[in-house]
Amino acid sequence: MSMESLLPFLGMVMAILAQAANMVVNKAAMSKGTNKYIMVVYANGLSTLILLPPALFFHHRSGRPPLTFSILCRFFMLALFGGSAQIFGFVGIEYSSATLGTAMLNLIPAFTFILAIIFRMEKVQWRSSSSNAKILGTIASITGAFVVTFYKGQPIMLLPSSHPLNLFSSKSNWVLGGLFLAADSFFTSLWYILQASTLKKYPAVVVIVCFQCLFTTVQSALFTLIAVKDANAWELRLDMGLIAVLYTAIVSIVLRYTITTWCVRKAGALFCSMFKPLGIIFGVIMGAIFLGDPFYFGSLVGALIIVTGFYAVMWGKAREENLVEGGSRWESLGQNKAPLLQNNIQEKHNCTSILCK
Repeated sequence: MSMESLLPFLGMVMAILAQAANMVVNKAAMSKGTNKYIMVVYANGLSTLILLPPALFFHHRSGRPPLTFSILCRFFMLALFGGSAQIFGFVGIEYSSATLGTAMLNLIPAFTFILAIIFRMEKVQWRSSSSNAKILGTIASITGAFVVTFYKGQPIMLLPSSHPLNLFSSKSNWVLGGLFLAADSFFTSLWYILQASTLKKYPAVVVIVCFQCLFTTVQSALFTLIAVKDANAWELRLDMGLIAVLYTAIVSIVLRYTITTWCVRKAGALFCSMFKPLGIIFGVIMGAIFLGDPFYFGSLVGALIIVTGFYAVMWGKAREENLVEGGSRWESLGQNKAPLLQNNIQEKHNCTSILCK
């Protein structure tokens, strides 16, 4: 494996590891009493401060188009979808576990496919194997999500109850957590679709992320002021809550997004998507070691179904891209051959004329 192909591979492994670790860190912070809504506010606020200088620099140097009201509205909606996904995700792992959270992230391609059909960004061709693969993969992913949500089963990996960091509470509502995590994946899919169209109109990643973090900070702050009545909850101490905010802002939002964006540019979106199931493995290991979370049989079965559906959707997408690429090559080849054919005909005509003379 060359260094050019090795770096995106290592980058995506690091990005997925950072994402899984973020769920574990946030779960630990919430179990210690840190408010989930306040973490969203502080994390996005800190991310805004970190991204503001490079956003201003790149916007000034690159000569981007002006920030119109329409573009700002898109940024606002991106923040609304992204912030909602963060809140639903935090609530989901608070009620369930980080392992379930990483498993449910694999629903994103299925939800994105459904939304693309609804918004007429995707056409279903029933006789096409790629479309059928995406449809069956979507059904499998949603089925797997139902399994991990509504069927818990027996624990198949359980640390001793005396583990000092065993934070899994019997009061946690597994089903409700699974539904919130499904909502997280749904809003993330909406965010992906809107982000793709926004980048076409305003191709400045750092500026978009900076404004998104800014708007998410404002939106989540307004929501938190209504939802959280205790003023003391806003106080951050030198504990797990502060670590969670710093980790989410610096690693999960700024660094992970930067690494993922770089990997997408180097290796393509499909390559990066194939690493999503790694989050389940990382989530299980870190959840068991640092939180003492048990791993249930239902989670294993459901995760396997979700991953199968995930790869079916990705296979269908890859096949479509190959067909489109192949068609473009044939079209280009045909355009290149046409003048040559005309030249050959003209040369033969000239030769015939000379012989006739």
